[in-house]
Amino acid sequence: MPMGEDDFGTEKDGSKSQDYCKYCYQNGEFTSDITMEEMIDFCVPKTAEATGMSEEEARKMSEEMFPKLKRWME
Repeated sequence: MPMGEDDFGTEKDGSKSQDYCKYCYQNGEFTSDITMEEMIDFCVPKTAEATGMSEEEARKMSEEMFPKLKRWME
């Protein structure tokens, strides 16, 4: 997701995470134990609604982008 200054999550020391958003990461931990596939399923309708893409387009983009994100590469 495109992130503004207020969208970044936090590390254990309260500093802003440079890698994760506030919805996924707070206090140095992920906010949910979710697979990449589950996250894609969760994000597709929201992405489609926010961007005007079809859900098919949003899913294709997500399936190409998510494996490149640090969380899913670890």
